[in-house]
Amino acid sequence: MVKFLDIKAINNSFEPELTNVIKDVIKSGWYLLGSQVEAFENAYKNYIGSDFCVGVGNGLDALRLIFKAYIEMGLMKEGDEILVPANTYIASILAITDNNLVPIFIEPNEVTYNIDGFKLEEKITDRTKGIMIVHLYGQNAMDTSIQQVVEKYDLKLVEDNAQASGAYYNDVRTGNLGDAAGHSFYPGKNLGAVGDGGAVTTNDEDLAKTIRAIANYGSNKKYVNIYQGLNSRLDEIQAAVLNLKLQRLDEDNQRRIEIAEFYNKNITNSKFVLPNSTVWHNGKTNHVWHLYVVRTEKRDNVQKHLLENDIQTMIHYPIPPHKQQAYGDLNHLTFPITERIHEEVLSLPVSPVMSEEEIMKVVTIMNKI
Repeated sequence: MVKFLDIKAINNSFEPELTNVIKDVIKSGWYLLGSQVEAFENAYKNYIGSDFCVGVGNGLDALRLIFKAYIEMGLMKEGDEILVPANTYIASILAITDNNLVPIFIEPNEVTYNIDGFKLEEKITDRTKGIMIVHLYGQNAMDTSIQQVVEKYDLKLVEDNAQASGAYYNDVRTGNLGDAAGHSFYPGKNLGAVGDGGAVTTNDEDLAKTIRAIANYGSNKKYVNIYQGLNSRLDEIQAAVLNLKLQRLDEDNQRRIEIAEFYNKNITNSKFVLPNSTVWHNGKTNHVWHLYVVRTEKRDNVQKHLLENDIQTMIHYPIPPHKQQAYGDLNHLTFPITERIHEEVLSLPVSPVMSEEEIMKVVTIMNKI
């Protein structure tokens, strides 16, 4: 069986160091807000290139906390509008609505699947306060059209960098392109913990301080609460694991790139729309291939056929946020490009531990369909 993502095998590739760092934390007797979290925050901010990094409980909380902090700082208020991709995972939307802000959906570019910067300006109103870009599937979403709108209307630019740790826009890492970025370290991510974990990166010191306090019950001094906060903290075990894995992230991303480019060159079946190839700039890549996503009108039949040939696949994502039951008041909205994408996408296996035989099997079966 070619597994879609063999997380056990990925973690085994870090042994015995992985088990050792976990044991060290357990033996230390200190499990929250300790030296491992501090070390990871410093290492990750240096990797991303930002001035500040705040470890939090998960990727959704990272985004929630950014908006909550902007509201506490008086830079946003309930009812303000945030432009956001219609084609994204629901967490991007939940972070906005959880703060009683209003998501304004923007259709994607049908080639990149990321937000279409040329469709932003027509949605601007006097209540628009920010844009959230999502680096979907691991591909940078930033471009000059987005930057021009941000500057023209003085908007906050928030990045959902959950899927793109390590990618670049020109010479700058994603996660350091806007005012703040949320990161996820869910086990299946390119940089994955052994449980939930997340972080916020920013160059805004006031924002970082506010987020750190809100995430710790609204407190920056024990038993003194200045905000109605949350409990969302990266724990010492996850930080220790991430410290170890971060050292190999670029190498693992490079392996993902090699697999994706092999697929692009060798899957020749005309029934499939393949994703864009990796773009390089001064040796830096715009895509770290968290997911390798093809499109086909016969998606469900193809998925069934691949499974019959011992190849696991997944669908990212079958239902767009505006058609989810959770957002029943938005179900009347229609976004044809987004809806077509969600009906046709299929994610093939890609991971740093795939064997050459597994990669070739995927190509062979895809070409025979």
